[in-house]
Amino acid sequence: MRPRLTSPRRVRRSAACSAGSAEAKKGSSLRILHLHSGFDAGGKELRAARLMTLFGPGIDHVVVSAQPGALGAASAVGRQISVSYPDDFPPLAGRPTPGRLQRLAKAMQGFDLVLTYNWGAMDAVMAHTLFAKALRLPPLVHHEDGFNEDEAERLKPARNWYRRIALGRAGALIVPSARLEAIALTEWAQPRWRVRRIANGIDTAAYAKKPRTDAIPRVIKRKGELWLGTLAGLRAVKNLPRLVRAFSFMPEEWQLVILGEGPEREAIRQTAIDLDIGHRVHLPGFVASPAEAVGLFDLFALSSDSEQFPLSVAEAMAAGLAIAAPAVGDVAAMVAAENAPYITAPGREDLLADALIALAADGPLRRAIGAANRVRARADYDEGAMLEAYRRTYGEAMGRSRFP
Repeated sequence: MRPRLTSPRRVRRSAACSAGSAEAKKGSSLRILHLHSGFDAGGKELRAARLMTLFGPGIDHVVVSAQPGALGAASAVGRQISVSYPDDFPPLAGRPTPGRLQRLAKAMQGFDLVLTYNWGAMDAVMAHTLFAKALRLPPLVHHEDGFNEDEAERLKPARNWYRRIALGRAGALIVPSARLEAIALTEWAQPRWRVRRIANGIDTAAYAKKPRTDAIPRVIKRKGELWLGTLAGLRAVKNLPRLVRAFSFMPEEWQLVILGEGPEREAIRQTAIDLDIGHRVHLPGFVASPAEAVGLFDLFALSSDSEQFPLSVAEAMAAGLAIAAPAVGDVAAMVAAENAPYITAPGREDLLADALIALAADGPLRRAIGAANRVRARADYDEGAMLEAYRRTYGEAMGRSRFP
């Protein structure tokens, strides 16, 4: 069914049958609870939507967004998938008082699996650890995909300690990058068996198709234009004004197309206006099917202060693009060897601009690098391997031989 943006039925089961009930309910739908601080169209949200679609019918998904109305990724969930979006779930943010945590824990009853995402859902993870045994809660798997601007440069010690305690009963902790895996094992003191590194994957074949020139709403690629593109939530940690400034040194025939939505839209637009390049910088909004749009780019760039394993880089690689980006997270390790010289030191706007200028000036070089990136993406980042790893991890957490 289509995603419903109204409250779902509040199904409640007795504590005696809430935990471990999936195996006993042969032929019944599984019920999975997803707890997000927001469900707008960012990397982890789009991955969650894609996995929901790939798991197929036979599962009832309940997605909680702590931010009212932040449901942009809902459009990426397959229309055949049963999914609802309650607006009456206990708040995910607030002081972690015993009463509030208990209310969060009770709201997890009646599900077969709880999936939590990033720091914004950590109070729910703590609630599960504190009350799982008493309330016989279903298993929980937590996902960590990176940090906002408040931890982009340095992790907060208090949050590290909180995570150590909160994750005490998690069935697994899934991370997409080598850097996050190392943090989970050291800063968060998680046991090796709990930490699972699963690289983000995409339908690489879909990105090989030639896109239509009008595939992006409100922007049409004209003859003779060259496009520098990016996909990102318009958030401060993505530092898109930095990309606008670096782009300003590129030749006049280049246009900058930024696909995404978020609170930094006006700051990005104002930066372009201040540099007198507003006519060359385009913000058409979120695109539900990036595979239909990324191929319009001639070059891809990131400008983030923090990343881990950005899905957008894998998408650009699958589309056969060269990439200019700071060496944040696993970006330097993701790209083909031919692309390595154009992955620059983090925070060095001048070096990012130099990389863009060099790639803009050499079409054959861009195409050669893009071809190498496409080979690497097909070999390492196809969604088939990702899907099997998630099936295995979720199944093990539930004590099942197979998920779903």
